Amino acid sequence: MAIFCILLSALELVARGSDGFLPSAGSVDFFVVVEMKGVVRSLLDLPIEIKRRNVDVIAGSGYMASSKINPLYEALGLYDMTSAQDVDVFCTQLDAAPHQRLGKIRWSSPSLRFRINKYTFTITTESVGSSGVQLHTDSSFLTVLQYDEIIGGLEVMRKSGTFVAIDPCPDTLLVNLGDIAAVWSNGRFYNVKHLVLCKEVGIRVSITSFLLGPKEAVVETPPELVDSEHPPLYIPFTYEEFRKLRVSKKLHTGEALDLLRTES
Repeated sequence: MAIFCILLSALELVARGSDGFLPSAGSVDFFVVVEMKGVVRSLLDLPIEIKRRNVDVIAGSGYMASSKINPLYEALGLYDMTSAQDVDVFCTQLDAAPHQRLGKIRWSSPSLRFRINKYTFTITTESVGSSGVQLHTDSSFLTVLQYDEIIGGLEVMRKSGTFVAIDPCPDTLLVNLGDIAAVWSNGRFYNVKHLVLCKEVGIRVSITSFLLGPKEAVVETPPELVDSEHPPLYIPFTYEEFRKLRVSKKLHTGEALDLLRTES
């Protein structure tokens, strides 16, 4: 349960700002964080044969092993942490002990996807300076990130194209706006591009929760955000259609939105 408690208050934050990536400090219980990190680290340190049981529900929702593109990265994923069945399947797949088992979050729509990430920056010193995760935007509306408090590496791209390093900051959550937020806000919110670089030797762990698009309803800009000076920028679509478009076209840095723009 500790693994999710910290996310509830974070999901209530209103993310505002031109660059779409905001730190949120404050009422994060220290002991909850310590317990959560201990559980996450123990799951990521499981033998590879157990982690591989965490199979995909949809592409990329389960265990992600290191690859040629991201050789220093691996992750475990939970498809929908609002679903008691999905939570139970995730815990059972990993033979989670009672203290490791997760509690379902009471949430309606949209779905909440959960991922825990491990970056192994200890193999060789040559890995320093290489990419942990390639440049991308999140397909979600909102991402809440509890990032490593010791080892940095996260960098975000401003609209100008310059990168800004997000240094570790204890007792802090980061709130990131994704592609769906850009559509819903009619371009007012910025779907920030970001990556992870290996900057020092060590194990880097982060915890992410993704507030996705509606499960069934279409994604579209509300009428209140459309007028003669701000015509709709995107055609209505479902989140699943958008997700499949990103995957099939291999467009992971926001370019998929260009294929959904209205005719000018």
